[in-house]
Amino acid sequence: MSLKKTFSKDKSKCSVTFTVSAEAAQGAKTVNIAGDFNSWSSTDTPLKKGKDGSFSVKLDLDVDKEYQFRYLLDGYKWENDWKADKYIPAPYSNADNSVVVTKPAKK
Repeated sequence: MSLKKTFSKDKSKCSVTFTVSAEAAQGAKTVNIAGDFNSWSSTDTPLKKGKDGSFSVKLDLDVDKEYQFRYLLDGYKWENDWKADKYIPAPYSNADNSVVVTKPAKK
């Protein structure tokens, strides 16, 4: 799993590519991402399956924010991103949520 961030030249937007590796997908047929950026919808943001068995999606997010999210494999198994920026306890379960931080690095 990984998060790849690219900032616009004026640093007003951050494009984040969320990737679930083939190993992490554990043979899943579908992977969706749910989080603060899509009102925690488990169906609105599907990841596209690559030839190598990984899944990915690119989202444009506002900068200087933190977004909680999780992946949903095959509609029933929740997974965190193994390389998230940090983790926060989920308010409605005994699990953690992954967090992506969209703050540009200072030069």
